[in-house]
Amino acid sequence: MDQGSAAGPHRARGRLGAPSCGARAPGAPWARFSAWLECVCVVTFDLELGQALELVYPSDFQLTDKEKSSICYLSFPDSHSGCLGDTQFSFRIRQCGGQRRPWHTDDRHCDSGAPVSLQREPAHYFGYVYFRQVKDSSVKRGYFQKALLSLVAPEYFDKLAPCLEAVCDEIDQWPAPVPGQTLNLPVMGVILQVHIPSRADKPESGPPKQCSHENLLPAPVVLTSVHELDLFRCFRPVLAHVQLLWELMLLGEPLLVLAPSPAVSSEMVLALTSCLQPLKFCCDYRPYFTVHDSEFKEFTTRTQAPPSVVLGVTNPFFIKTLQHWPHVLRIGEPKMPGDLPKQVKLKKPSRLKTLDTKPGLYTAYMTYLHRDKALLRRLLKGLQKKRPSDVQTAVLRRHLLELTQSFLSPLEHYMASLMPLQKSITPWKTPPQIHPFHQDDFLRSLEHSGPQLTCLLKGDRLGLYRWADSRRFFKSPHFDGWYRQRHKEMAQKLEALHLEAICEANIEIWMKDKSEVEVVDLVLKLRERLVRAQGHQLPVKEATLKRARLYIETVIGSLPKDLQVVLCPP
Repeated sequence: MDQGSAAGPHRARGRLGAPSCGARAPGAPWARFSAWLECVCVVTFDLELGQALELVYPSDFQLTDKEKSSICYLSFPDSHSGCLGDTQFSFRIRQCGGQRRPWHTDDRHCDSGAPVSLQREPAHYFGYVYFRQVKDSSVKRGYFQKALLSLVAPEYFDKLAPCLEAVCDEIDQWPAPVPGQTLNLPVMGVILQVHIPSRADKPESGPPKQCSHENLLPAPVVLTSVHELDLFRCFRPVLAHVQLLWELMLLGEPLLVLAPSPAVSSEMVLALTSCLQPLKFCCDYRPYFTVHDSEFKEFTTRTQAPPSVVLGVTNPFFIKTLQHWPHVLRIGEPKMPGDLPKQVKLKKPSRLKTLDTKPGLYTAYMTYLHRDKALLRRLLKGLQKKRPSDVQTAVLRRHLLELTQSFLSPLEHYMASLMPLQKSITPWKTPPQIHPFHQDDFLRSLEHSGPQLTCLLKGDRLGLYRWADSRRFFKSPHFDGWYRQRHKEMAQKLEALHLEAICEANIEIWMKDKSEVEVVDLVLKLRERLVRAQGHQLPVKEATLKRARLYIETVIGSLPKDLQVVLCPP
């Protein structure tokens, strides 16, 4: 799904081409299809009924009425967007009714190998839209409008449902997406070469180049996953404010993005949410949002503080409705690729009074880090010299990566200090607990392990943490997501070290004075850890696993025959 576009949902996966949330059993029909897509929807506009869901494929995919309504409205550009012709954009909706299908072991393996910032989101769907609006005299309104999977859209408009069915059958033959692999996927007479991002990939590395050693006919079309945006193109009008926007995203501040079209809106929102990598963006975000959305009232209420969400919209009505929001970014019409970008100006929120508000970044926020003027000069010089956009994007992405890593470095350093010492782990005792995270202790540690050691930018670096603390950053979804992930990894490491300690001990000496109950308990615990380790849940060496299996055999062999039969039935 992430390698193409669709007019319908798939399970939100953090913008990674990893499998969906176990839609079907491995041997069931469409099992392979559901590893890539949830479904494909065809949405049309009926003069009497309005937006209508014309087709869902596979037909057995279940959507709630609320989800169907959201898909129908979000598959069409707002009336304020002059989208004549073909337009592609994306949206994100909250899943209704909770998780409705089990998550299979293969899916869990695949997700665990994906970068943390790109792992699945079981509570949301992503929709990728290919919208076509062309003049048609046979239609009273004068336009023909539909939305569907962009890869097959041109063929579908000619051949309709049989074409869609044939493509879905092809997708159902694809192998499962495995992080770290580059796959050649046949569809409609072409081969898509797709690289699935992995946790082992370097964050700053770009998308893979076409594999020249493979003699494939026809030649493969190299596709990257959705998270690998052309950041430079997306951020062209706001290059002067990239660091300010980075700080707003880091702190989980609410931001309204008003763009001239759903395509610009969705790309800008996805660019903003990806600028924190390798930190996972854990706040809510909507690449394209309309007044018809079921959560419109929730996001526009004035009875409480604005939620931590990035909203992408095209209707100027939101300027009036969300005047109380602290940060609003209005983007003008996109310029020609070779033109020097006209930077939006920084303006105070009080200027947001009319629906015809000019392009600008409306905020009273003052950055803690000074603007990197050298970076801006380098990017503008690259434009003058017509440097390729992917090179410009690499420069910008590396800058954002260094900002995020510099911010995370003190957190990682402090978190590492909470790990119990390895010498405190003994074979036959419960592993020690990870020490609790104390905010005051962390803030005191900044004096000798703060970002000033890794970040070359000038500014009040320590103030960023203190301001973040005062604004409850440590209660934010970003920090909570980072802390939970790191705590989970550390707990798994502790368990792995404990298993290694057991396997290095003399099991026969330990068994001499133990009761049968204690020995059986050891067998059950070792088996449980073997299952976890083999499921890629524990970072354990293969040699340790072999020794653990040998220990289990040795321990069972020391028990009476009746217990051996119970533990190892024939």
